[in-house]
Amino acid sequence: MTDPAGQERRNRRGRPGRGPRALVGGRAEEAFDLDFDGRPVPAESGQTIAAALWGAGILAWRTTRDGGAPRGAFCGIGACYDCLVTVNGRPNQRACLVPARPGDTVTTQEGTGHADLAV
Repeated sequence: MTDPAGQERRNRRGRPGRGPRALVGGRAEEAFDLDFDGRPVPAESGQTIAAALWGAGILAWRTTRDGGAPRGAFCGIGACYDCLVTVNGRPNQRACLVPARPGDTVTTQEGTGHADLAV
């Protein structure tokens, strides 16, 4: 197995390494881009939106209601609500649970995600 730079991966004992995908024989069926705040982000079938954003080096995609502090994924299992995004115009979607789909438009969620409703 090789890494993206073409170097062979080795485990702790110096043997050729095998990642999770190689162990189960899995591979993505489809690669595509989703739109995040106006820029393309690569994604693969089976990934969540959070996984695609992390893979692109994006660590924050929400701001808090009070103070506008940046937030991204925290728990990764849908319990904490730190990873909320707006997906295809629908606010308050948990990025760690929502599967990435071709054609998705994802935007940073500001506060409650309902600014246009003046709530």
